[in-house]
Amino acid sequence: MIPTKTDPVTLEVLRSAFPAIPNEMSHVLRRTSYNLMIYEVGDYSCAILDADGNLIAQNAGGVSHFVADLGPVIRDGCKRLEFAPGDVVITNHQAVCGQHLNNVCVYMPFFSGDRLAGFAINRAHWIDVGGYSTGSGAGRLATDPWLEGLQLDQVKIYEGGRPIRPMLDLIATNIRYPESSMGDLRAQISSCRLGVKRLGELYAKYGDDVTTAAIRQIFNETEARCRNIIASFADGTYEFTTAFDDGAEKVDGPLVVHVRVTVAGEEMTIDLSGCAKQRHSIFNSRTLAAPYIAYKALTLPVEPVNEGAFRALNVILPEGTFMMARFPAAMAAWSAALPTVIDAILAALAPALPDRIPAAHKGYLGDQITFFGNDPRTGKNFIAQSIEGGGWGGRPFEDGPSASVTICQGDVRNSPIEALEQRCPVILERRELRTDSAGPGKFRGGFGHTLQLRGLVPGKWNLPLSGRHKNPAWGLWGGGQGQRGARRVRLPGTDEWIDVDAYQYEVPAQTQVIIQSSGGGGWGNPLERDPAAVLRDTIDGLTSLEAAREQYGVVIVDGAIDRAATDALRQAATG
Repeated sequence: MIPTKTDPVTLEVLRSAFPAIPNEMSHVLRRTSYNLMIYEVGDYSCAILDADGNLIAQNAGGVSHFVADLGPVIRDGCKRLEFAPGDVVITNHQAVCGQHLNNVCVYMPFFSGDRLAGFAINRAHWIDVGGYSTGSGAGRLATDPWLEGLQLDQVKIYEGGRPIRPMLDLIATNIRYPESSMGDLRAQISSCRLGVKRLGELYAKYGDDVTTAAIRQIFNETEARCRNIIASFADGTYEFTTAFDDGAEKVDGPLVVHVRVTVAGEEMTIDLSGCAKQRHSIFNSRTLAAPYIAYKALTLPVEPVNEGAFRALNVILPEGTFMMARFPAAMAAWSAALPTVIDAILAALAPALPDRIPAAHKGYLGDQITFFGNDPRTGKNFIAQSIEGGGWGGRPFEDGPSASVTICQGDVRNSPIEALEQRCPVILERRELRTDSAGPGKFRGGFGHTLQLRGLVPGKWNLPLSGRHKNPAWGLWGGGQGQRGARRVRLPGTDEWIDVDAYQYEVPAQTQVIIQSSGGGGWGNPLERDPAAVLRDTIDGLTSLEAAREQYGVVIVDGAIDRAATDALRQAATG
């Protein structure tokens, strides 16, 4: 009989031991992977789940928007497959995974004795899965999943610990970079094997009943803590509407993001039924990631995540909306709009939580470097990749962070310049914060940044404009919006920078490219900003003298604040 509670000491040991497993899995995956997107950027997540697909733990810093989609993968696999020790399953199929095909799941079952007790799983970004998928997805070129790349639908690649060679060969022959992707696959398998081994050690030491009871108790306690936090919010229904650019307005109309958040006692309901319908564009997905991430940020943002963290959350997201699209739907840019949805959920709650909710951040999952082709000097294919950041929104108590990835991306980071230049025929000439890109406010938004690169050989660039180009990061309580991003190209032998918005943009050698990311929105009236903070930003080259005067009413002369002129200017501005 499974005990209803575990003794306190054992419970705390297991409470720490469970997250340690995916953290160790993460270490193995990162050390043994082949592509920059995993070992440098960190675009992956590792987790352990119980036999019903409930999340026990995810690695610290794992990509946030993967958290909602691992359980559905396991539950779907359990319906369709029989498992034995040593089995390995691979899947990226959008009907269940709901993402672009580059995000490949690998998982293994864990048995406690003869009982299927759980799974070790990871999801990692491959640089290519065939089709138009090279880099970070197929972009606007893929109008359906078959054009995007190879679809793997709950496929066993190991049975009983033995590889199924024909299936592994099939995968390898349908991707452009088999050395990299198959190396990443082996790293993912090794990571899962370690997870299964560590679970076995815990169950052997503490017993099946005690370990299972501890998992149940941890879920219940996490749920109770979240309920207590939600109970402190003012009951009511809160709404917010914005839009996201997706290039399908002429066919589908604007991509509207409408959220309705209801707080009732200990429970929260996030209703996304008012969002735009499934698109003819690439901005579809099948995921609860946006409401899950927003809810986690509002409740226990720095605590380890498990299934109990979401039990008091109700999500209304009907089939046929762009975040719950029916298969087949193009999903090459599945995650691009999710940060905007999260911003909208938080903005809806701003009246209820004015001392907690920030202004909008850059709100677009993009701004990455993707340059690929064949290096004629070596005869080898190459791909240069990095995920870059932008500005976050100002907060009720401080400025927004600068050049940071979105709220959906966990601890994803950009590729070091040295790694990019050593592995790929590209020079990164500038990586700097963008002057005046932050939304003005009492607490300004964070700054976007400017990247300038030069390709040493002919190749193709992915240079899509931000999906928040028409609706940049908004401010709160009188704060201003952040500056929009941009993409520019200068061909060799010319002086003109050309604005572009394109995928697989083919250019000759020595072409220069500029990628500029957006700034975050400001919080509060800019005329209430401390003049000393404005001066500090001008000294750092982040705010121009013109912006200091026009946006903040601060007059700076010869590196010092002109107090009299500043007071007069601010008084005139406030009437």
